[in-house]
Amino acid sequence: MYVRHALVLASAVVALTACGASSPEPAATTTASAAAAASPSATAPATGLTITDPWVKTTEEGMTAAFGTLVNNTDAAVTITSGTSPLSPTIELHEVVEDGGKMVMRPKKGGFVVPARGTHQLQPGGDHIMLMGVTEEVKPGARIAFTLQVQGGEPLEFTAIGKDFAGGEEDYQPGHK
Repeated sequence: MYVRHALVLASAVVALTACGASSPEPAATTTASAAAAASPSATAPATGLTITDPWVKTTEEGMTAAFGTLVNNTDAAVTITSGTSPLSPTIELHEVVEDGGKMVMRPKKGGFVVPARGTHQLQPGGDHIMLMGVTEEVKPGARIAFTLQVQGGEPLEFTAIGKDFAGGEEDYQPGHK
């Protein structure tokens, strides 16, 4: 029940702040209150970390993943150590690697490192934010709240947009090889 209320509230806030915006791109901010007041071009000045084009693969339930480009505007590397979302009780930072001639997904040891003044791509078939135990359908255009924990820094809060994607026919199921 709390998750549903949080999603409705987050959707209302995003809808109100996005009125008149020319781009559907969500804002990347450092606090929930800042997220409510941010414009689509806002950044995260406290950490210098932003995300561009964040999106979540649509799903009926079960597992899905989030993608985008992490951008570090500071002179030091930034490490993302974990994430949360009201959509999922369990989130892991994943990578896709070759193992025994097959591509497999697994938790990324040490998290995602975004180099100083650089970017880190989250994409299908590569590093991504894995959402497990999703019980609500993610439809195209849905707005999903996320918080990424930054080692030694302020968390990055953002909203990702639900997007249909067939791609490599990823099957986000437990034990999927």
